[in-house]
Amino acid sequence: MFDIDLWREIFQSINKNRTRSLLSGFTVTFAILLFTILFGLANGLNNTFSKTFVDEASNAIFIRTGKTSKAHKGLQAGRRIQLKNQDFVYIKEDFDSETEYIASKVFKDITASYKNKKNNYSLTAVNPDNQYVEKSKVYSGRYVNQLDIDNQTKVIVIGRLVEDELFSRTSALGKNINLSGISYKVVGVFSDDGGDDEERTIYMPLSTAQQIYGNNDYVDQINLTYNPDFDYNQAIDFGLDLEKKLKNRFNVASNDQRAIRIFNRAMQNKGINQMTSVLGILILIIGMGTLIAGVIGISNIMIFIVKERTKEIGIRKALGASPKSIVSIILIESILITTLAGYLGLLVGVGVLEWASPVLKTYFITDPSVSKSLVISATLTLIGAGTLAGYLPAKKASKIKPIVALRDD
Repeated sequence: MFDIDLWREIFQSINKNRTRSLLSGFTVTFAILLFTILFGLANGLNNTFSKTFVDEASNAIFIRTGKTSKAHKGLQAGRRIQLKNQDFVYIKEDFDSETEYIASKVFKDITASYKNKKNNYSLTAVNPDNQYVEKSKVYSGRYVNQLDIDNQTKVIVIGRLVEDELFSRTSALGKNINLSGISYKVVGVFSDDGGDDEERTIYMPLSTAQQIYGNNDYVDQINLTYNPDFDYNQAIDFGLDLEKKLKNRFNVASNDQRAIRIFNRAMQNKGINQMTSVLGILILIIGMGTLIAGVIGISNIMIFIVKERTKEIGIRKALGASPKSIVSIILIESILITTLAGYLGLLVGVGVLEWASPVLKTYFITDPSVSKSLVISATLTLIGAGTLAGYLPAKKASKIKPIVALRDD
């Protein structure tokens, strides 16, 4: 039952002892503020790392080739290593259990035009699996499929910005675009979280590009995703084994770093995971240290406050107040101050993170934020500590005889 007289006494006590109340509140506010900012910065760094590869699968491997830098098995240095369709088939068949998706790519720069609008774009010829390696999101129509590959169809899938620039506000689906003098039908439009460059790309069937632009079976790059069940070490071992076998296939020296280059996301992911784990532990230690300091601070203050109010407690007892009511007043006052101060610390901390967010981006901290449940838990911990620290001396003080309490200095 709500006791208005009890709450009136509590607010009168807080108002009468402003310095004491502010000191208690500041300790909690500062602890929660620092706690919020620290964990917000840690989350911001994690967000940066997670968004680094947003435009491609996190388990991707990219195979690129160049010229040999070392002579090997009687072959001169300077040979250009050229990937072909048969290399794609070799990887797909020989590493079937280790791979999830695999796609060959051919790159071209082309001029695209529709009616009186014209612009330059990147053309990428691909296999159907490329959609999943690149994480392209087709929101209108479809992607390149196996039927397109088999029949060398003249179809294309365009990025969102290509559609915006050539078709204004109308749909490009089903319409024909002229690419460097050849007409292609738009069968799909996609978006990509990788940014504007990705969405200014045009995809077409690999076989179509090979037949029209090269009349050969050359490919510029082979991308794949490794088995998602692999842990980091398994994925790294797979990448190294793949590199070794490809070098043997092309008669490339094992220590030649230019001829065949394999970029394995697993190596980066493992390094990032280790770094974020260390960072998380460091932030947790600092955060817990801050919280413990806050607990000690609010506990000491509550013990001091109860001792300071011994004479007041004696007066209340002399006027007929029960020990239970005395303890209730002190505890409710403590909980009220701690709760309000904790909420203030949370608001200020979140406000600081939002205000500093644009500046923090330059330091690779993206969208710093903190779980409200985490901060609330920290606040409840401080409230619990303050309550416990206040209860024991308050309980003891409430049992003191009025005459003894009134003599206390």
